[in-house]
Amino acid sequence: METNDETLALAAANGDGTAFGVLLQRHYDRLFGLCFRLLGSRAEAEDLTQDICTALPAKLARFRGEAKFTTWLYRVAINAAHDRRRRHATHAKASDGWGGWEIGRQADNDEMREKQDWLAAAITALPDELRDTVSLILGQELTHAQTGEILGVSEGTIAWRMSEVKKHLRAYHQKEGYP
Repeated sequence: METNDETLALAAANGDGTAFGVLLQRHYDRLFGLCFRLLGSRAEAEDLTQDICTALPAKLARFRGEAKFTTWLYRVAINAAHDRRRRHATHAKASDGWGGWEIGRQADNDEMREKQDWLAAAITALPDELRDTVSLILGQELTHAQTGEILGVSEGTIAWRMSEVKKHLRAYHQKEGYP
């Protein structure tokens, strides 16, 4: 006489590996078929069926035998499919946002590169003493006093040179056709 599913499920819940194996042998194909119909993809159904089978020993601990085993198993499968679809939808929504974010980030990087290229070209066009001064002040983040000491000129001369740098950059900006 064949043992019914409910008896096997209760035995499997108590650690009977043979009972668990018999349950899987009896219901694996139907479980896969349900997963396939729920998800519409063979690969997704295979993954979900494997996930359910892996989680089944722990879930069987909550099987009380009040419903038929197949009814309980199908409910487990439906819940697992819902969870999987929710996860996929969440990941898809998140990745859509990341795609837009990445496009914006690349555009910002391109804009920053253009500004840096423009600034490098503008600084290269400066007379040597102004280029040296702005390179130390902005590039090395030195104070006017430190820059004056390095270049052998007064702090007032450095302030004047930085003023001249600003004038040259404005003129270069207008010459390049920027408003």
